[in-house]
Amino acid sequence: MKTITLKLDLYEYSQVEKTCKAVSERLGLKKEFLEQDLEQLTGLLEQYRERQVVTGGRSELKKVSPSPESVTRCMELLRSEDLIQKFNELIGKAGIVGEYNSRILLFVIASSYKMEDTLHGLIQGSSGSGKTRLLKIISDLMPPEDVKRYTRVTDNSFYNQDEYFFVNKLVCFEDLDGLKEDAQLAVRELQSNEILRTSTSLKDKSGRITGGERIVRGPIGSLSCTTRGDTYEDNISRSFLIAVDESRAQTLRVIEYQNSLSAGQIDKQDQEKVKGFVRNCIRLLRPYRVVNPYANKIRLPQEAHKIRRLNELYQCFVRQITLLNQYQRKRDKQGRVLTQKEDLQTACDILFESIVLKVDELDGSLRQFFESLKEYLTKKAKEECKDPSELDFTQREIRQALSISKAQCSRFVGRLQSMEYLTSRYSGNQRKVCYRVDYWDNYAKLRSRIKDDLTDQIGAL
Repeated sequence: MKTITLKLDLYEYSQVEKTCKAVSERLGLKKEFLEQDLEQLTGLLEQYRERQVVTGGRSELKKVSPSPESVTRCMELLRSEDLIQKFNELIGKAGIVGEYNSRILLFVIASSYKMEDTLHGLIQGSSGSGKTRLLKIISDLMPPEDVKRYTRVTDNSFYNQDEYFFVNKLVCFEDLDGLKEDAQLAVRELQSNEILRTSTSLKDKSGRITGGERIVRGPIGSLSCTTRGDTYEDNISRSFLIAVDESRAQTLRVIEYQNSLSAGQIDKQDQEKVKGFVRNCIRLLRPYRVVNPYANKIRLPQEAHKIRRLNELYQCFVRQITLLNQYQRKRDKQGRVLTQKEDLQTACDILFESIVLKVDELDGSLRQFFESLKEYLTKKAKEECKDPSELDFTQREIRQALSISKAQCSRFVGRLQSMEYLTSRYSGNQRKVCYRVDYWDNYAKLRSRIKDDLTDQIGAL
């Protein structure tokens, strides 16, 4: 069988004519028939391109409508008391062990993607602490047609998306450290302004290059993971910071879960059924407007970093708690859902750790390390009948006592030194560096004060 391989521009008539003539002579076909076939091919390609423009060139997942039986089961849950607590139990059955407060906080944040006021979460923890697994399971509880997951994002990819590609989507970044600066800027703008506007060069149908504007719209809800929360100050101010529990008790819970899974004591099919049930519940939620009659009666700690943004995040979170309970809440004449006192109490209980982190100048992982360090030194001082503030220690001693890596210990100690929580000095042969806690803050007292203050305000409503 005779064949010809060539490169052809279907929009260049002279080239098409020459090609048809060459093919006709080589294969013994009529030139007129070849021209008709290529003309038909050109028309079909133009139709295909038009369809690609309309659909965005992507195979989007279709919206799923729950079956009547599923709707009945979901409505029973959505109309039941202690709904948030029941959602928390379902999250545990879906595969997240421990992290009782963090997992429900992330769930509420993720469920906001389809609402008017979306929320954003930043999960912080060391390598291997379970950040990505936490993000994956929470995102699996959301309808897959509304979730976008990214491991890496190039500089301009967000700016080049279709205009409505991100509208009311949950966008998940498995590693925020993999985003370039331009990509991070795009994410921040979608989080805050809900729109990206780019002035760029565009080519019209005649091939002429002109200036134009590309627009990508939000809003989006987002979940991100990072090992270096302190380097993303702009992202943190827009997001709720969730520190992964890296305590020994949580480690034992995770190991027990892994062993039970390997022993066949946990059925993954049951976990998938739970995820499917929760997804259908989320599909039944509607983006109603919310009115909080108690909004001006709750005051957050004034010493919190960027209190204006924190207060806005808190009010948005209260609205989302109300929307999750929308089938149990009253509405006003305009159809808006009314917040109840119980929603404020639930929001404060869930958000307490995040509010404390906003007040604390140490981020989540660093605070966990510092509290573990103080606990170790206090115990050691009691055994040696000394004052904890007078004890010296080395990095090797702390690594062995807290079971952390050299790189992690060195990074934490360096940051505590730069913030003047620790001091260092050379000892003995001038090669051994010893450290001492210079500032013993009362973190427990700070937590108690904030907790009592918020509880008193809600109790006075």
